Amino acid sequence: MLELIKAGGLLMWPIILCSIIAMAIIAERFWSLRQSKIAPRNLVARVWQWEKVGHLDAKRIQDLRESSPLGMILAAGLVNRKHSREIMKEGIEEVGRHVAHELERFLNTLGTIASISPLLGLLGTVIGMIKVFTVITAHGVGDPSVLSEGISEALITTAAGLSVAIPSLMFHRYFRGRVDELIIAMEQEALKMVEVMHGIREHEGHH
Repeated sequence: MLELIKAGGLLMWPIILCSIIAMAIIAERFWSLRQSKIAPRNLVARVWQWEKVGHLDAKRIQDLRESSPLGMILAAGLVNRKHSREIMKEGIEEVGRHVAHELERFLNTLGTIASISPLLGLLGTVIGMIKVFTVITAHGVGDPSVLSEGISEALITTAAGLSVAIPSLMFHRYFRGRVDELIIAMEQEALKMVEVMHGIREHEGHH
């Protein structure tokens, strides 16, 4: 491994740095974007139970807001639960945008790494080829081993750059899709809660 890094020249170091950052982001997002952490199941049912037995006070709403991103979105609707459906939905959408931004954290960096790693590799290859031609100019094509060494040096950086870029791009796409799924699921849960709350209120109003 060290031999390869030495053979690849100076541009191997930024490529290695990119790979370390990419691995850290991938591990962190896998940990952070778990369903149980973002949108715990049965949260809406629990809120509904609290409302039914009259336990839904400011303290409960504050705890809910701090519990998870879905809790934060539901709390935004619950704060306005005495108002109309539209006002509840507006509060939910506003906080939903903020939550979506949080879930996408670091994904732009991962996308950037996926874009620049192959370019760094290519630059390493170009520099390597310049070195090869410099050797040819100075010594002619007398010693093929010198040329093959230079060419293999040049190609190592491109291979390294692509090895970082391909998984980075795959995970970037995967996490983008995951975030979209979670956001849609959370919006649906929140809208379900709005309808349930208004159903209860209308029901009580008829009595």
